[in-house]
Amino acid sequence: MRSVGCFICLSVAYLVSSADVKSEAVAWRNSQIHSYFINRQRAAVRTNGDASNDPITFNTNLMGYPDRPGWLRYIQRTPFSDGVLYGSPTADHVGKATVIEITAYNRRTFETARHNLVINIISADDFPLPYQAEFFIKNMNVEEMLASEILGDFLGAVKNVWQPERLNAINITSALDRGGRVPLPINDLKEGVYVMVGADVPFSSCLKEVETPQNQLRCSQEMEPLISCDKKFRAQFHIDWCKISLVDITKVVSVSKEKPDPGSGVLPDMGEYNPPSDSLKSRDYFSDFLVTLAVPSAVALVLFIILGYIMCCRREGVEKRNMQTPDIQLVHHSSIQKSSKELRNMSKNREISWPLSTLPVFHPVSGEIVPPLHPDNYETTSMPLMQTQTNLQNQTQIPQQQPAGGNYCMSTFRRLEVNGIPEERKLTEAQNL
Repeated sequence: MRSVGCFICLSVAYLVSSADVKSEAVAWRNSQIHSYFINRQRAAVRTNGDASNDPITFNTNLMGYPDRPGWLRYIQRTPFSDGVLYGSPTADHVGKATVIEITAYNRRTFETARHNLVINIISADDFPLPYQAEFFIKNMNVEEMLASEILGDFLGAVKNVWQPERLNAINITSALDRGGRVPLPINDLKEGVYVMVGADVPFSSCLKEVETPQNQLRCSQEMEPLISCDKKFRAQFHIDWCKISLVDITKVVSVSKEKPDPGSGVLPDMGEYNPPSDSLKSRDYFSDFLVTLAVPSAVALVLFIILGYIMCCRREGVEKRNMQTPDIQLVHHSSIQKSSKELRNMSKNREISWPLSTLPVFHPVSGEIVPPLHPDNYETTSMPLMQTQTNLQNQTQIPQQQPAGGNYCMSTFRRLEVNGIPEERKLTEAQNL
């Protein structure tokens, strides 16, 4: 059995100052994953900086263009980590030299260094891999997976499960490029990475276990499927088996689309262009003025006149209302108003017996007669429940007999007048009840 063919090009960019631009050539095969590591320490030395402390960032672009080719990606986690170029060239780029400009920026010294990477893409059609499987590894980041040791261990685990003669890594994609969310910076969470591998033999029974109805049901319920070969990956790689994809290229129906003819790019001859004449006719805007201003103003004036006539000239008035009202109804209404007014005047001058709540009461402890709690000329809202009997104005002393035939003692209560009636009169009325 042939050894695993893993074509991974790992190179280091030797960056020099911006005055000396050097080039480096690498050979990449199409339909296979390749990576190029940019060493930040050597870039710091070339920019007259400190290799361990200076922050270095890199910018990569296709020569003559502001960005990279669509199949090539770049990642650098922090200014203190190395940059990584990775991608899988397509068959359309075979035989074409791709020149990538790599520019290093020292954020402390503000110096730059440039290096050109020439990628020669060669064909790999001599080794077709029609069976392709894509795995989602949850505990890895893309730059970790691109390391030769980690990727070699993963391909070795897949080889033990699949048992192919030829096995290659076709593509590696970060989960963020597939719409995944950035993980929280807790518990050393990773963003995840998709790894597509290709082989020359059909899928093994272990890989096909994902397509069974039982495992599909467990995946729909967000449960982990039962895969017999998961233990061969679990020690180092946590695979989400619900996201595995198995593709057989031999059964895929290719759909060919006819490309439209772009043409020569030259417009047909439409004759000589004749611009408009310089002498333009003057336009009368009086009719536009009438339509936009005069007509709405006239309509508004008519509406205002109609509203004013309704509000001012159509009022009946009191006299017209009385003329339309029957006499018996007017007499009845007038008699009710007179009776109500007379009752109000009588209620102000009447003198009747005072209610018990306004008469003097006896103190439950001392037996003294105290004035009412709510006289008419008092402000009851600020009046205490128990009034103090000392130092009150208008006090009147009354005798009070002591128990067991004792002598009389003098008690005092406050003398008040309500509506001209002295408080002594109220006391007399209370004793006569």
